[in-house]
Amino acid sequence: MKSPQRHNLTHQLTHDLGIAIVNGKYPIGEGMPSEADLCAEYDVSRSSTREAVKMLSAKGLISSRPKQGIRVLPESRWNMFDTDVLTWILSSKPSLSLLKEFTQMRFAIEPEAAALAAENASAEQLAKIEKSLARMADADMGLDDPLEADIEFHTSILEASGNRFFAQLSDFIGTALRVSIRYTNKIKGVPGADVNKHADIFNTIRSRDANKAREAVSTILVEALELIESKL
Repeated sequence: MKSPQRHNLTHQLTHDLGIAIVNGKYPIGEGMPSEADLCAEYDVSRSSTREAVKMLSAKGLISSRPKQGIRVLPESRWNMFDTDVLTWILSSKPSLSLLKEFTQMRFAIEPEAAALAAENASAEQLAKIEKSLARMADADMGLDDPLEADIEFHTSILEASGNRFFAQLSDFIGTALRVSIRYTNKIKGVPGADVNKHADIFNTIRSRDANKAREAVSTILVEALELIESKL
């Protein structure tokens, strides 16, 4: 059984190496230091280093093979659905093109999730969406965090869709929204989202109108995409 200290050292090293790779400290396609050299550089045990290398390999950032050593893989191999990888990229070098691609992916998921929520949401799930909407209204008056409330609203709809695949995207969507929402709000010059437009989404879901729910979500996504494209 791993000790808590070793577990924490492994995760810290994984984080540090992940950030270093994303920032280009270790160029794509080129060799990284050996496990022994990484042990010395980051002052951690060989076992923690080996586990960190395994975790980064699983995330698609590196390959580690006998005689070939450790190599950074092309970005096309990185697991963008891994919340660690996405966080490292968005915190280190968020690009407008990446935010555009993310918003395009939201188009493929969130309108349909809202339509499904209109058909499937339980009373408890509707209450959770309504609670997050109330948080957004409070945030407008400085009584809550506008970003956290907005993220909770969108992820609550994914969970209410009744689709397990959509629900499991909540962490991924939430991670990317943390950067995307902050950016689009900055362009608009407002601290938070338009509560009325989000209330429209909730009301269409509560009224069990799948088509209108789909349209209401599409409306705010069109606006977000146009804002990003206006700056590209």
